[in-house]
This record gives sequence, C-alpha cells and structure tokens, in this order.
Amino acid sequence: MQAQTLKKHLLLFFLLVGSTPLVAQREFTFNSDGNACHFNYVCYAPNNNYTNVRRPFIFLLGDEYEDPQDLFVVDSLKDLPQFYNYLFVYVPNRDGSSTDKLKCLESLGSLITFGFNYGHSNVFLRVQDPAIKQADIDALGLNTTFKSVQLFQRINTLSPNTEITENFTEDKEAYGVVKTDEGDKYGTFYVEEEKKDDIVILQKAKKTYFGPPSETDFTLSGIIKDRSTGEALPFATIQIKNTSRGGSSNADGYFTIRQIPTDTSTLIVTYVGYEKTELFLTPIIDKKHFVIELLPTTQELQNVTITGVRQDVVLSNKEDVSVIKMTPKKLEQLPNLGERDVMRSFQLMPGVSASNESSSGLYVRGGTPDQNLVLYDGFTVYHVDHLYGFFSAFNSNALKDVQLFKGGFESRFGGRLSSVTEITGKEGNQKKFNVGGDFSLLSMNVFVEIPVGTKFSSVIAFRRSYKGPIYDKIFEKFNKSSSSSSSEQSTTGGGPGGNRMQETKVTSFFYDLNGKFTYKPTTKDIISLSIFNGTDKLDNSSSFDASSFGGSNSNFSMSSTDLTKYGNIGSSLKWSRKWSEKLYGNTVVSYSNYYSDRDKSQERTTTNSSGEETTTSSGIFENNDLKDYSLKSDYEWNLFNFSQLQFGVFGTYFDIDYTYAENDTTTVLDKHNKAFLGGAYLQNRFKFWKERIQFVPGIRASYFETTKQFYYEPRATITVSLTDKLTLKGATGKYYQFANRVTREDILSGSKDFWLLSDGNTVPVSSAIHYIGGLSYETPNYLFSTEAYYKQISNITEYSLRFNTSPGGVSYDENFFTGNGYSKGMEFLVQKKSGKLNGWVSYTLGQAE
Repeated sequence: MQAQTLKKHLLLFFLLVGSTPLVAQREFTFNSDGNACHFNYVCYAPNNNYTNVRRPFIFLLGDEYEDPQDLFVVDSLKDLPQFYNYLFVYVPNRDGSSTDKLKCLESLGSLITFGFNYGHSNVFLRVQDPAIKQADIDALGLNTTFKSVQLFQRINTLSPNTEITENFTEDKEAYGVVKTDEGDKYGTFYVEEEKKDDIVILQKAKKTYFGPPSETDFTLSGIIKDRSTGEALPFATIQIKNTSRGGSSNADGYFTIRQIPTDTSTLIVTYVGYEKTELFLTPIIDKKHFVIELLPTTQELQNVTITGVRQDVVLSNKEDVSVIKMTPKKLEQLPNLGERDVMRSFQLMPGVSASNESSSGLYVRGGTPDQNLVLYDGFTVYHVDHLYGFFSAFNSNALKDVQLFKGGFESRFGGRLSSVTEITGKEGNQKKFNVGGDFSLLSMNVFVEIPVGTKFSSVIAFRRSYKGPIYDKIFEKFNKSSSSSSSEQSTTGGGPGGNRMQETKVTSFFYDLNGKFTYKPTTKDIISLSIFNGTDKLDNSSSFDASSFGGSNSNFSMSSTDLTKYGNIGSSLKWSRKWSEKLYGNTVVSYSNYYSDRDKSQERTTTNSSGEETTTSSGIFENNDLKDYSLKSDYEWNLFNFSQLQFGVFGTYFDIDYTYAENDTTTVLDKHNKAFLGGAYLQNRFKFWKERIQFVPGIRASYFETTKQFYYEPRATITVSLTDKLTLKGATGKYYQFANRVTREDILSGSKDFWLLSDGNTVPVSSAIHYIGGLSYETPNYLFSTEAYYKQISNITEYSLRFNTSPGGVSYDENFFTGNGYSKGMEFLVQKKSGKLNGWVSYTLGQAE
C-alpha cells in the first residue's frame, strides 16, 4: 500500500514538473472547519482558463478513502482533446455512508457553476466508488443536479470509454439563455467576451474563482474605458468592497490603487452615466495593465436588459470638498430648453446661480463668472456663452466629462478667485466610424467620429444657430427696437423735389466648432490635439439716404452701425505618459484668444451742389483682444502606500489690448498689457487610518512680471470618514487673479465688462481667502449633505464714466474704482439616488457684499 502511494506521488511530481506546457491543477478548501461539508478539492482546466463559467463541468468522486490529488493523477478523461475546454473537479471520498459521501456535491456544484448559471445541461458526475448505487443518486436528487451520472464499472474503471465520452458531450445550445434569479432586482447575469490580449472585466461579471489568493497587499494599475467606444473615462471612482480604500482614474483614464488586500478582492467602479460595476479579481489578471470596460446605463447586451442601481445625474466623491461632476450622457435627464447645456445644468446645484434665468454664466458662491476658471482640454476659455448668455458655448456632443470645483480647490489650479470648471473633450469612437446630428429649436448640430487603425481616433462637432421662433423671441428680448427679419427696405417721398430711402439689415447668428485628434503610439503614451472656436455675430445696422432735399442738388446720407462680434478661439497640444507604475505626467502647450468688437456709431455724409463730400462719425468704438500663450506640466508620483506627491510647473504669456473711443478722433481709454506669469506648485495627498483620513496640503508660487513680485498661495483640504456613511470635510486656501474682467458700472456706455491685465496700480492684483466646512451622510439610496463657506475678497475693480474726477479729461485711468468684499452662506442637499422616483432638493442661503 505504501509503495503504491509513493508511486502515485512520484507520478504526480513528474506530471507537474516535466509536462509541457506547464498547466497545474489547483487545490481549494470548501467551507470552514467544523462544517459537515468541509474538505479540500482539486480543480483542473486543461486550457488553463479558470475564470470562465460558460463551459462544461465534470465532477469526479474517487474510490473509497481516495485523495483528490491521487484521483487527479490517475484520471485519464482530462487528457482527451474533446474535454480541453472542460473544468474537472476532483472530490475526496470521505468516510461514512453513501449519503454522507454524496450530500455535499450539489452545494459544491452550485458554488463552482455560480448557481448553475447556465443550467444543468453541461454538468456531469463520475463516481469511482463501487459502494454507491443508482438508488443513492436518485435518493438525493443528483439525477437532476447532473445531466449525466457515470457510476463505477469494473472494466476500465480508470480509462475512458465510448459511453462516457458520449454522455459527457457538451450541449452548446444550453448557453443561449442566461439564467436569472427573479428575486434579484439588479438583473444579475454573466456574458462571455471575445478573447483579448488584456484581461477585460465586463459590467455585472460573475465571480468565477473561489480559491485562495496568491498575492496580498499588491498594487493594481490600468485604465478604465467605455466598452462601446473604447474611450478612456476620466475621474471614475474605484473602491475596494467592504473597505474604505480606493482611488480614481486621472484625466486620461489611468489609475493606480495601492495596498489591495488580496488578488481575490472585489472592486466597485462608478462613473456618472454608467452602470455601477462590481469586479471580481482573480490571481491570473494582469496587475500592471488591467483594463476595465464599463457599459452605459442605456445599453443592452444579448437581449438582456441591464438594470441596476441608478447612478446619479451628478456625482461628488465623499473624499472631495465642494466638487460636482457631470457627464453629457446624463444631461438629457435634466430640464433644458432646446439645447443640452452643461453650464446651465450646474445652476441646479447648491451654491451655483446665474444673473438671470436665461444666463449660462456661473456665479459660484457669490463670485462672478470671470472668477471661474474654465479649462477645456488644458487651455483657458475666457467667454463661455452664446446669444447674450442664453446658453453656453460648449457643444455637449464634443464633451466627455465636466467637473466643477466650487471652492477650496487644489494647488494645481490657479489664476482665479472663486471656482474651477474642468472640461474634458471626447477622443472619438476608437472602434467604428460614427456620425450623428441634432436639430433643436435653436440650432443645428452635427458630429463625426473617425478612427484610423487602433492607435488614432478623432471627433469633429459643429453647431450653428438658425432663425426659429424661440431664437427670434430671445433676440427681440435684447433688441426691442430692432426687427429680427433679415432685411427691410422702404422708400418714401422726400422733401420738395426729392425722396428718402431707408434700409435696415439684421444679421445675427452664432456657431461653434470642436475638434480633437488623439494618437496613442504606445500603451504608455497619448498625444492629443484639441481645437475650439465659438463665435457670435449680432448686426442691427441700418442706412438712410435722402437725395435732392430742400429743393437743392445736395444729397444727405447716414448709416447707423450696430455691430457686435465676440468669441473665443483655443487650441492645445497635450502629451501624456505613464513613466512607471508610480509616476504619471502630462505636458500641455496651449493658445487661447478672446475677442470682442463693438461698433455702435453713426456716419453722416453730405454732398453739396458742387459734389464735395463731408463725412463725420460719432458713437462708440470698443475693442477687446486677449491672447494667452501657456505651457504647463503636471506629475503624479505615488511615493508610498499612504502618499501621492503631485507637482508641476506653469507659464503664461498674456497680451491684452483694450480700446474705447467715442468717435473717430477721441479715444477715452487705450490699454495695452503684456506680461509673463510663471511658477510652480507642490502638494501631497496623504491617507491615514486605513484611508479614513485624507489630508492634502499644498503650496502654489507665482511670479508676475508686471509687479515683479512673488505670490504664494498655501492651501489645504481634509476629509475624515467618521463611519462608512458619515464624512466630515474642510478646506481653506489663498487665491490670486492676475487677468481680470473689469465690470463697467454704466452699461449704456458700452460692453458690460472687458478683460484687462492687472498693473498693480489702477487695476491691482485681486485675491481671495476661502474657508469651507461640511458634513455628509450617504447611504446606497440617499445622500444628505451640508456645507458652510466664507470667502474674503480683496481688490475687485470696477470702471465707470459717470463720475469723472478730472473734468478736463486729463486721465481716464482715474475712472477705475477698487473695493473689497466677502461672501458667506450655507448649502443643503438632499438626494434620492435610486427607485422609480429620484432626484434632489437643494437650498442655498448666501450673502455677498
């Protein structure tokens, strides 16, 4: 007996060491010690794929007292080619009656097949114990648990025969319908994906590995993508289930999570507009290039409707302070008039308002729209609306993600006093050509997505207004004295011997163009070029002509010009690289140009009887031109398990011109500002107490050429998870703004505001200090949140011609007025996140002076 056992173990050794390729069986433990069904069993997959449950299973029960490892060695079924994609499960033959030996097979089978997810048609049993009879199988109902049961045969008991191979044949039609549990309201199911080089975990994937972990406290790196388009998903949230640990993807979709407890842990991934997804890790995953693909909430898969926990229209991570996130996929669920508008949608959130109900500008916690830094793929957008501010200049078909930082924002952002809006543009469908369009009551919108190979993708979106009923109403509201018709011409009798002719031409439209071209030469590099152009043109000009008036041969003509043209042109070239598992960086070179031309003047031309012409001009001529050339480089370095160092450098060259004249000879104000602004920032994201405490101290230092001074901006943010549901938050920081949009107090004299560069004198550098504190309580179905804020603002500039301190008109620079102010308030939010009725109620109590 001992010699026979030794022989079996020697044979097992040579099989494991000498076989090619190296495919080894795996041993697992079923139930805990003390349970009646506690034992070790062995699994073996000839194709070395242990994650697939869409396959046949053969359970083998050995001879009396036979160990599963010994049974594995002598079994010959596993070597047959027709069983290459099967999973073999070797069960020990324990002491006791036939019932004791068989009673645990059904529960073990349910565990390994994940509740017999594809039914019982491909689950088989082979028994090598001669003491077990068919009556024992029938008594326990195993004849329904297993499609076919092969009992002991005295001839060739350890070798396959024709009957066994036929009885254990795979039924491929059995996979056609996914078994679901009617009591599972989340629609649990599993769908097998095509084989890829990278491990891809799909939405609602099933747990297929039940063995012990092979690695603990490891680091997982990868990327999160949209399964349907292949686009990377920025700022998605990843959490390790039943822990407070986790992280988020960066702007390019890459993520790194450190100290994952085991390689059998479960991850929970959330992203606005996509299904909340649970991922079951296994020891065979690629821990350095892990790919997660999420499904949009509206997508269907193999005729199985995906239903799950409803994701919020907006999302704010509990680790973040005063941050709101939104994706264009969710905009259709929010109220809108004709156009899906990201900026207007943010006005529905606490602490965010508009100057009026038709404005797209964001007034965040008492700050003006110019105090909100708007970044589009890295370049600054200085003007964010169309049609007198009725809706924003951002085409939702070109956007992928938008984040609003309402205050206390990190050191990587600067140059504004109030808030930051970070917009990420679409990269385009990476899997197939796509074209589409929208037609609303205000505009026409078309877009096209063109992939080239597997490394290049592009998206181009164009939108233009047209004169519809709603557009005309809006236009008339802001131009009550003008008609919205394209042209009007009238001819009437003039004075004696003459006639008069008056012609009015009204032209008004807006358009915007977005484009993004992305090239991924390697798995570590991303190069993208982004362009943006948004323009408005409003022309209410008219002309008047009178010939031979007064009985003479003299002619008189007058043209009235009322032309406004404004917009923003921007572009950025970005290179992102994953230098290592711990270091990630990106560099952006950008250009932005804001322009505003206003011509509201009259030109009179008189021709006397001798043919001599006299021309005079009067009115308002206003021009504002801002150019921004920038370079910025940011890095994230995961130093330790509890520390992520973020640092970077930046530089911007400003060229801002502003002229204001009352006629063709008198210039009231003529400003030409050029200056360089450069600096660096450093911050560290600390996580303590099992990541329940997150502390982010930082410092930003800037040098401004005009004032020749350094400006230091210390900042800090802290969040404390008192429990899994209750979180305490706080933030503070110093903020400077060097390019200011000066408000014109007497709006009848010209544009209501214009951009100037601080000069340290008439237009000083403005500053603000933020103090924020808050508390949130979150459950799977509800969110209760409150935040209090206080913002102290210094050196706000206003311009007016109504109060001329120099009657002689020596210097109009004296018409700049500077003041200080503050804003304070409290915000309340109650949100129901799931169920048939969902939404939120918010209230803000604020004061600004």
